[in-house]
Amino acid sequence: MTGSGEERAYSCRAEAEVVGLVSKLIQFDTSNTGVLETTKGERECAQWVIEQLHEVGYTTEYVESGAPGRGNVFARLPGADPSRGALMLHGHLDVVPAEAADWSVHPFSGAIRDGYVWGRGAIDMKDMVGMMLAVARQFKAEGTVPPRDLVFAFLADEENGGKWGSQWLADNRPDLFEGVTEAVGEVGGFSLTVPRRDGTERRLYLVETAEKGLGWMRLRAKARAGHGSFLHDDNAVTILAEAVARLGNHTFPLVLSDSVAEFLAAVSEETGIEFDPDSPDIEGQLAKLGTISRIIGATLRDTANPTMLQAGYKANVIPQTAEATVDCRVVPGRQAAFEREVDELIGPDVEREWITELDSYETTFDGHLVDAMNAAILAHDSNGRTVPYMLSGGTDAKAFARLGIRCFGFAPLQLPPELDFSALFHGVDERVPVPALEFGARVMEHFLLHS
Repeated sequence: MTGSGEERAYSCRAEAEVVGLVSKLIQFDTSNTGVLETTKGERECAQWVIEQLHEVGYTTEYVESGAPGRGNVFARLPGADPSRGALMLHGHLDVVPAEAADWSVHPFSGAIRDGYVWGRGAIDMKDMVGMMLAVARQFKAEGTVPPRDLVFAFLADEENGGKWGSQWLADNRPDLFEGVTEAVGEVGGFSLTVPRRDGTERRLYLVETAEKGLGWMRLRAKARAGHGSFLHDDNAVTILAEAVARLGNHTFPLVLSDSVAEFLAAVSEETGIEFDPDSPDIEGQLAKLGTISRIIGATLRDTANPTMLQAGYKANVIPQTAEATVDCRVVPGRQAAFEREVDELIGPDVEREWITELDSYETTFDGHLVDAMNAAILAHDSNGRTVPYMLSGGTDAKAFARLGIRCFGFAPLQLPPELDFSALFHGVDERVPVPALEFGARVMEHFLLHS
């Protein structure tokens, strides 16, 4: 599978299948533009997933949400103890768009070369979808009965906030989640190699226990329209631009949530690096962690990044209205304070409204499921240690948390220390190491057998 031509001895069926499954999933162009008319491929990919599940004997339910083509697939594997709450594994089938001219390989080729599977979705998140599918197929084909019911959910539209996927399902089909008490999804379980005090290295596996709130905000300024050659002291573009600049240049206060504090404490214990939240150079201290500091640094405070501007229709006309879109990510517990701060920054002459508003989420790093994650990692990496962390972005877990489901991010990958993993999310030349996928399938199998 790595191109060497050598045959491999696999410890389980899932390990043998996962690379091929991920490659095939990437070949479905499921680009989500955020516009219904130009988003494609989810139905075709979902139908292929159904075929793989039917092949080994699953009964599936296919659900299209309020928009045609936005396909979601559910399958349930009964467990040994029906009195226990079910565990759901969820993965989204859509990906962000990619420009083929920018890539070393075609982004929807699913090419396997140089020890990697390449393509859009390789780590966000067709890697985990492939792991889910591989383990689900193995368990059904071999007649494995897990300790509790397992629900496998393959979802649409995560890359646009889940409007036609998880959010729609939570609102309109809560019956699909009946009995589910815990869930596992993306952006967790990947390794971060850190130097230890004694000169050796330790692989920390980051389990997502929290997510910042996600909000896309529209700002609007209104003023008098007029001729571009006149003097204007009331210009909507100027009013908006000044407000956007104040907001974009603002640094929100540092807030140390429980998940981030536990992560920093664990890293400090392993490395000896001290993280002082009161230090003006906390970002400099985090930089010692390498590229992962981009994610961790973004969880220390709220962010409000302007992303889109729209105003005017002719060069010599002062427009009456100017608008901006701002991507806001809010630390758990900070929503009300964040909105007050934003209002002070933009001032009374700029209106604001939420286009998308999804709550933050945080759970504790304890309990049987966490123990099972840790045991699964240690069974396949004696040098591993699981630690909690907060994701600066958002996932489908936001919808499931509304249903009272306890959510984690755990898509196990043992990564090369030199790989800039965070840069691959939505980046050019997105790829996942073949050995990492095989490791993930083995760990996922162990985890689900002991969950």
